Amino acid sequence: MSEASKKPPRLVLASSSPYRRELLERLRIPFDALSPDIDETPLAGETPEATAVRLSIAKARATAARIDADAGAGVLVIGSDQVATFDGKQIGKPGTHEKAFAQLQAMRGRSVEFHSALCLFDSRTGEAQSADIVTRVRFRHYSDAQIEAYLRAETPYDCAGSAKAEGLGIALLEAIESDDPTALIGLPLIALTGMLAHAGYPVLGAA
Repeated sequence: MSEASKKPPRLVLASSSPYRRELLERLRIPFDALSPDIDETPLAGETPEATAVRLSIAKARATAARIDADAGAGVLVIGSDQVATFDGKQIGKPGTHEKAFAQLQAMRGRSVEFHSALCLFDSRTGEAQSADIVTRVRFRHYSDAQIEAYLRAETPYDCAGSAKAEGLGIALLEAIESDDPTALIGLPLIALTGMLAHAGYPVLGAA
């Protein structure tokens, strides 16, 4: 067996998100990050779960196609997408202070469901493993003044639901229910390590 054949496949994160990059760095494995170039608009009548899963697969496949054109086979690409739902509707990133304030006002004392979908695409086999990790978040009964103080401190305008659970936003939450604590931040590491092992890339080495 040649030395080249012994090398593990290249690992690529199909995301420009600093949060997903920081999460993947926890596994202490080498990877590159590339921004996927896809249309992330939900389809008409599409469920939140279906949107998240479809986009995670699309991100992985589109990025793998770009890499294959430059570097050949032997690439594992991680795609991930998160969709938040409240009152049966998808909610996105607020973008502005005013929209974030309105989101947090509407959600106080209520629950929000987050679908964190994950795909690992193996360019060697064409296999695309996928999963949807559901997290339910219950918000506290906070005041308008507390909303304002939080937004001024953390400016979470790039975060769906306007509350960063990994930061000060945890003070707005009453409970988090999930099988994977990293899913809410944007990249379900428990599911990912299982997928990597299935693809022959165990994070801790061979058993």
